[in-house]
Amino acid sequence: MPKAIPLRSCLACRETRDKGGLLRFVLAPDRTLVPDLQQKLPGRGAYTCLKASCVRQAALKKQFARGFKGEVQGAEGEALIRQVGEKLRERIASYISLANKGGKVVSGSDQVAERLKKGEAGLLFMATDISEESGEKFRGLARLHDTPAASFFDKEHLGALLGKELRSVLIVLESGFVGSIALEMEKYRNFFEEERE
Repeated sequence: MPKAIPLRSCLACRETRDKGGLLRFVLAPDRTLVPDLQQKLPGRGAYTCLKASCVRQAALKKQFARGFKGEVQGAEGEALIRQVGEKLRERIASYISLANKGGKVVSGSDQVAERLKKGEAGLLFMATDISEESGEKFRGLARLHDTPAASFFDKEHLGALLGKELRSVLIVLESGFVGSIALEMEKYRNFFEEERE
């Protein structure tokens, strides 16, 4: 008999979903609220939709205290949203590092442009502090060659992910890493979607 999919309700909107599609929170020993993106931390969990608006609403209505039956530390909406955003960016960063270790990342303006033109790029990452001119050039190349482009990290962070100096652009070559990174990027965008509307 197939195993039943565990369902949970969002603390804010009360919608019931497969718990894998929700954002789990647990309590640290000092009763500080901790987002558990991978749903692996021990202890009882409380859930919200993977949306900043639901996290904010749950915090505003003191639903975390209700869910954990008592006082909860660190349940301020904006701080939680920043924390979740940071953890989602860390997941993207860790996949880029893994892809780099697997030899599937190319950086440096000339090499990136060359690989984009050859259609070998799966994803393009541009530094958040890239010059306007370079940004336009690479966005144009990405559009022309149907390559998704994103900006999550500054030059220093992009370089650090590769164990190098500052990097303005890098690409993840077509590989299994592309799907995993794209999935994490989708989670990030969905989380902040209503913030940009």
